[in-house]
Amino acid sequence: MAVKLRVRLTAYALSFLALAAGSSAFAKERVTPKPARQESSSKGASNPRGEVLALSCSTCHGTDGKSVGIIPSINGRSAAYLEAALKAFKSGSRYSTVMSRHARGYSDDELRLIAEYYGTVSHNNK
Repeated sequence: MAVKLRVRLTAYALSFLALAAGSSAFAKERVTPKPARQESSSKGASNPRGEVLALSCSTCHGTDGKSVGIIPSINGRSAAYLEAALKAFKSGSRYSTVMSRHARGYSDDELRLIAEYYGTVSHNNK
């Protein structure tokens, strides 16, 4: 199951990159973007960008946050906890040999999206 999800997430990421690269070819055409739709009715929905950003996390923490090795599992953690932890790694107030380096590579908004994604995935898989 995890392999199928990983393949699907990789396909989404590659599709996103292909669309982003191809959009520059149509830069002459001006299209007015539709406003973002609020997903208040679907409880637990996360931003698709967070899912793409979380692909690098899934290598160690698993696609659903359930690590099988010595890496701590993040499954079942709230988005608020994960965001606070990621920002603490980024600022250096929480020590880690690997996570500090990873967190510094993302903006605070990107860290929030990753936390929201894993918070949603974790709570939907219970």
